[in-house]
Amino acid sequence: MNITGEMLIGASAVRGADATLRAFDPARNIDLDPPFGGGGAKEVARACELADAAFDAYRQAPYETRAQFLEAIADNIIALGDALIERAHAESALPKARLEGERARTVGQLRLFASLVREGRWLAATLDSAQPDRKPLPRSDLRLQKIPLGPVAVFGASNFPLAFSVAGGDTASALAAGCPVIVKSHPAHLGTSELVGRAVQKAVADSGLPEGVFSLIVGEGNAIGEALVAHPAIAAVGFTGSRRGGLALVDIAARRAVPIPVYAEMSSVNPVFALPGALAKKGDTLAAAYIDSVALGVGQFCTNPGLVFALADSDLEDFIDHATVAIGKKETQSMLTAGIAKAYASGIEARDASGAQQLATGVKGKAASGALPVLYRVTAEQFLATPQLAEEIFGPTSVIVTCRDEDEMIATARKLEGQLTATLLMESDDIELARRLLPVLERKVGRILANGFPTGVEVSYAMVHGGPFPATSDSRSTSVGAMAIERFLRPVCYQDLPATLLPEALADDNPLSLWRLRDGELGPN
Repeated sequence: MNITGEMLIGASAVRGADATLRAFDPARNIDLDPPFGGGGAKEVARACELADAAFDAYRQAPYETRAQFLEAIADNIIALGDALIERAHAESALPKARLEGERARTVGQLRLFASLVREGRWLAATLDSAQPDRKPLPRSDLRLQKIPLGPVAVFGASNFPLAFSVAGGDTASALAAGCPVIVKSHPAHLGTSELVGRAVQKAVADSGLPEGVFSLIVGEGNAIGEALVAHPAIAAVGFTGSRRGGLALVDIAARRAVPIPVYAEMSSVNPVFALPGALAKKGDTLAAAYIDSVALGVGQFCTNPGLVFALADSDLEDFIDHATVAIGKKETQSMLTAGIAKAYASGIEARDASGAQQLATGVKGKAASGALPVLYRVTAEQFLATPQLAEEIFGPTSVIVTCRDEDEMIATARKLEGQLTATLLMESDDIELARRLLPVLERKVGRILANGFPTGVEVSYAMVHGGPFPATSDSRSTSVGAMAIERFLRPVCYQDLPATLLPEALADDNPLSLWRLRDGELGPN
C-alpha cells in the first residue's frame, strides 16, 4: 500500500490545499516523502457531516457486524506487514522490535473490543417489571440500556504511533460503542497514520458500513483540531498529549453551545515509594530496575517513574549509589520529535536551576541530538517548597526525594497532584507503612502497583489508565482496557414502550442471550 499524502474523508482520498506538511526522521534528521496536503475547515465539515449521517445506521447495525468490522481492521493492519513497521520506525526513531510489540497491542485491543461487543455487557441492560397493583401508585414498566454518544474526535499521540493513534485505544473503544470516528493525524506520524487509516477505510467498505464511520484528517497547527472539536456533530473527544493541549481542547468543548466531554490523558510523574524493608533486602536490583524504567523509550512513556520517595537512611544511600551507576551507563537516544527534544532540554535546564542536586547523567551515544538521561536528588522539604520539581519532564529523568520519617513521606504524598500510577516497593515488614499510604494514593492515582514499575500497561478488563487531574481531564474513565468503552456511552430509559419498539437487548425473550439485571436479579434472563 503506497503512501500518497492524502486525507481520508469517508470513502474518498482528498489532498488538502491549505498547507503542505512533511513527516520527519528524527534519527537521520531529514524530511520524509511524500509531502502531505493539509486541510482546513472545509475538510473537517465534510468529515463531520458524513459521520453524523452514518451514526444511526452504524449504531443500529447488528453487533456481530460491528465486531467483525473491528476484527477486519486488525487483520488489515497485520496485512500491511513490514511496510508499516519501517515507516513508523522512520517517523519515530523507535526500535523496530518495540513497534512490532506495539502493533500486536493495537491489534489485540481491537480484538478485545470485538469480543466485548459480542458479549454485550457494555449495554448494561436492565429491566424493572411493571407493578400495576402497587399501592399507593402503580409502577410503570422500566427498561434501560446504554447507547453511543455520537461521532467522536480522536487525536493521535506522539509517543505511540500505533497503539494510541489512528486505530488505537480511543478509536477502537469508540467504534466498539457504535460511534463514528474522525481522527486528527499527529504531524509526527503522517505516513504511519495514512497506512493505518487506509486499513480502517478498507474495513469500513468491506463491512458494508456507511463511509462516514471513519475519516482521517491532516492539518497544520492547531486550527484543524480546534475546528474538529468545535463542530456541532462531534459528541466526545479522545486525546493523549500535553497538559496545555488537553486543556485547550477541554476549553473549546466547554464553550460550545452544547458542551461535550473531553477524555484527555495529559501529564503524570508516577511516584514510586521505595519502603525501608524493600531497600534493605534488594536495593541494588530495585535501583537497576528503576533506572531501566526511567530510561525506557527515552523516557517518553506517560508512565515513566519521575519521582521516588524514600526514608533517609544507609539503605537509601546504597540505592542511590546503585541508581547513579546505572544511569551513568544509559546512552543518549533520539527523541520522537525535535519539539519534544527541545522541551526536554528546557526542562532539564529549569530543574538544574531549581536547586535540585544533579547526581549523574548518561553518556553520549550515537544519536547526535539525543536526550541525555539525568538523575536528581532533593529533600522532601525542598520538594514541597519548589512546585516545579513535581512537574512532568517528558524524557529520561527522575528525582529521588529523601524523607526524614514516615510522617513526612505521607505528608508529601498528600501534596501530590493526580497521577496515572503510584508504586509501592515493599517487603512484608513494610505492610503497616504501605497500609498508611494506600488511602492517600487511592485518592491520587488510577493504578497502584506493588513491586513492579509502571511502564507496562496491560490491555485487559481490569486495567485503569487514567487518574485524577491533571493526569486526565476525567478521573472516572480509562483510555486503556475494556472499560474505555464507557466513555462513549450514555444510558437511556424506556418507559412503557410497546414490545415491538423495544431494542433487542431489552426484549422479554432476550434474543441476544445477554446477562441482564431483571428485577434486581443478574443473569441470562
